[in-house]
Amino acid sequence: MTISEKAAYLKGLMDGLDLDTTKAEGKMIASIVELLGDMAKRLSDVEETTIAISDELDEIEEDLDAIEDYIMDDDDDDDYFDDDDDDDDDDFDDEGFDFGDEDTTVYEVVCACGNVIDFDEETLEKGSIICEQCGETLEFSFDDEE
Repeated sequence: MTISEKAAYLKGLMDGLDLDTTKAEGKMIASIVELLGDMAKRLSDVEETTIAISDELDEIEEDLDAIEDYIMDDDDDDDYFDDDDDDDDDDFDDEGFDFGDEDTTVYEVVCACGNVIDFDEETLEKGSIICEQCGETLEFSFDDEE
């Protein structure tokens, strides 16, 4: 029997006893039974919320396990790095890596100070960017050329 069922049973017993709720003892018993019913309802809500949170955490744990398996996969490490020559980065192959949204275009501009600045479509639409190295404002214009 659940707590809600027990609270309902006690309310039924109280109603069956035909207590006089105008007297102090009857008022107290009626208040206790009402309190137990409210507590049972709240406890039921807490249990439902706890189950929902637990389910979400299980899904997050599964996702993290999948990410960990992908990152820690020892079989693929040899495909990307050459252990004999640490200075040679030409052997690095980015195949198999997900660098985010492939629809995002990254632009590059060289400031007069020589600083190379990378920026995205959103910055291009703003029309300008400030060089972090020298503080120069670089403005972009939209001509017919790409």
